[in-house]
Amino acid sequence: MDTRRETITEIIDTTTDDGAMAVLVTRPVADRGDGADWPAVLLFIDAPGIRSATHEFASKLAAEGYLVVTPDLHHRQGRLLNALDTAPPDGTTTQEMVWGWIAAMTDDQIQHDGDQGLTAAGVAPDSPIVTIGFCLGARAVYRRMMRDGERVRAGAGWHPSFLVDDAPDSPHLTAARLTKPLFLGIGDADQVQSIAMHQRFLDAVDPLDHVRVDIFEGADHGFTWPGFPNYHQVASDGCFDTTTAMFATAFAN
Repeated sequence: MDTRRETITEIIDTTTDDGAMAVLVTRPVADRGDGADWPAVLLFIDAPGIRSATHEFASKLAAEGYLVVTPDLHHRQGRLLNALDTAPPDGTTTQEMVWGWIAAMTDDQIQHDGDQGLTAAGVAPDSPIVTIGFCLGARAVYRRMMRDGERVRAGAGWHPSFLVDDAPDSPHLTAARLTKPLFLGIGDADQVQSIAMHQRFLDAVDPLDHVRVDIFEGADHGFTWPGFPNYHQVASDGCFDTTTAMFATAFAN
C-alpha cells in the first residue's frame, strides 16, 4: 500500500549573521493523527543550490511523514541562486562560479544557517532531528552530528564531498567518535569525490556498527537527481530506502 502523503512547500525568509536567507519548508498537508508535530529533517543542499530537483526531493521525503527544512546556503551570493538558472560572471565558467560559492562559506556559517532555518520553520531547539546532505552537504551532516550529538538522532550523506582534507579539524580525524547512526552512499565511478579521497574517513568509521557505507557500482557524483546526466536509479533508490528506514528507526526509539 502506498503510504506517501500529499505535501506542501513554503519559502520562509529569515535572518542570519550574514543577512537574509530563504528557507524551503516542506511538510505533509494533513496533520498527524496524534496531534504531534511531524518529525524534522534538516536538509543540507549540494553545490548547485536549491533548484527544481531539490524541491522534488524534499517533497518526496516529506511524503514519508517529515517536516523537511532546507536552508539556502548560497544566500551570501543572492536569494535562491542555483547553477542551472544563474549566468556566471563574465570571464568565468559555471563551475568556477559554483566553486566560488562553496569557498564563500565556512562550516560554522553552514551550521548557523541550519540553526536559523530550523527556528524559522518552528522546530523547537530541544526537538530531536535527523539530517541529510548531498555533496558538500554530507560534510555538514557530519558537523551537525558531532556538534549536536544529543539532538541529532541520525544522519545520511549521499555522494559526499570533503570528508577528508589537510586541515587540523578534518572530519576524518574525529570520525571514530561518532555515536549516532550515519549512512553514506557513494558511487564507485564518482569523478568529483572518489572513494579514495574519502578513504581515511571510511577507515575511521569502519569499526563502528552504527555507520553504514554502501558503494554503488557505476554511480557517479550527483547520482540522486532524476533527469540529470549522472542520475543512477539503483543508487538513488537504494539510498532513499536505506535513509528513510534509518530515520524511521531513529524516531521510533
